[in-house]
Amino acid sequence: MNEIIAMILAGGQGTRLGVLTENVVKPAVPFGGKYRIIDFTLSNCVNSSIYTVGVLTQYRPRVLSTHLGVGRDWDMDRKNGGLFILSPYAASTEGEWYKGTAHAVAQNIDFIDQFSPKYVLILSGDHVYSMDYNEMLDFHISKNADATISCIRVPLSEAHRFGTVITDNISRVKEFEEKPKRPRSQLASMGIYIFNWPLLREILIKDSRDENSSHDFGKDIMPNLVSQKAIYAYEFEGYWRDVGTIDAFWEANIDLTRSMPALNLYDPNWRFYTHSAEMPPAFFGKEAKILNSLTSEGCIVNGTAESSVLFQGVILGRGSYVKNSVVMTNVKIGENCVIENAIISENVVVGNNCQIGIGENIPNEKYPNIYNSGISVIGEYVIVGDDVRIGKNASIGNFLNMEEMKVKEVPGGKNLRVDGLA
Repeated sequence: MNEIIAMILAGGQGTRLGVLTENVVKPAVPFGGKYRIIDFTLSNCVNSSIYTVGVLTQYRPRVLSTHLGVGRDWDMDRKNGGLFILSPYAASTEGEWYKGTAHAVAQNIDFIDQFSPKYVLILSGDHVYSMDYNEMLDFHISKNADATISCIRVPLSEAHRFGTVITDNISRVKEFEEKPKRPRSQLASMGIYIFNWPLLREILIKDSRDENSSHDFGKDIMPNLVSQKAIYAYEFEGYWRDVGTIDAFWEANIDLTRSMPALNLYDPNWRFYTHSAEMPPAFFGKEAKILNSLTSEGCIVNGTAESSVLFQGVILGRGSYVKNSVVMTNVKIGENCVIENAIISENVVVGNNCQIGIGENIPNEKYPNIYNSGISVIGEYVIVGDDVRIGKNASIGNFLNMEEMKVKEVPGGKNLRVDGLA
């Protein structure tokens, strides 16, 4: 019997990240120089001594499943417990996709039952944070709660993006509103829940039979439960970021380059684990300048990087200048390039004399809700030829060869896809 097991919801597409999630699920998006987003949730489990973890996948799971493997990099390749990848399956002659977060867990009741847990921890695999789940569990037990929601205070102007809770003076939840148009509380749900398993099991079975339910924890389970059971709000005061937009993702990465970042990647008592390729040490040539930047193994730097994150295997050519940018694994940047306020995905090749992130800050014409903060985004495996200019809020689709397409300029607010500029 396990006292507590964790179920990580990792099937969301993450459409607000644009080209970054066209080919990978959001939890598998690279972050912080050598990690993927899900690494932070998994590492929190390990550091909280939770070693029985189910990862519920759905959208484009290949990269995520390959990254997780059997859980060895998180010390979860165990005989008792361990890491389990749980995909939708055919319960009868017809397969069935997960219809919502609650439905995803309900489809795996048999998996949870085999461990006979006392508590089940529901987690999201697409947030970046550092949290000891034992402290939340202690709170849950001390309140004799049926369920506990982990919450964080956000500005009232941002509260509409979250589920919000209203509590009494002993932290018992009196109301739960999912993404209210006019928020009445700054206390936002982090998408982290602890349930007593017998209660959650009963609720999930009942909800799965409700044809009017969207089978979602935030939309259905929690709003209905607060009037019936003892639900408490655990107020978390540590580091937590929802990196679900281009702006938030870029900002959370760039924050790591500050002199005292809020997320401490260097704490020996709370390490973040990942699966990454074995690469040689980073090399800095005589003309290299590194200013307030992260560089990872395998980097070869002969240019200048300022306030930027260079992932493993990045090559930066002579005379090139990268500022306020996120440059992912195995990107090769030629000579005499200027790159500012950009996100460059994995395995991109940038030619010589290129300029990326230039011009006016014009919102993207086709996707103004995705590309609107002045950040240029290049998808994975793109080949950018010599002398190319890419403007602010421009996006380049995955797997494009701009040399073959003979594209020398993508103006600000424009998109380059297989069928050309749009």
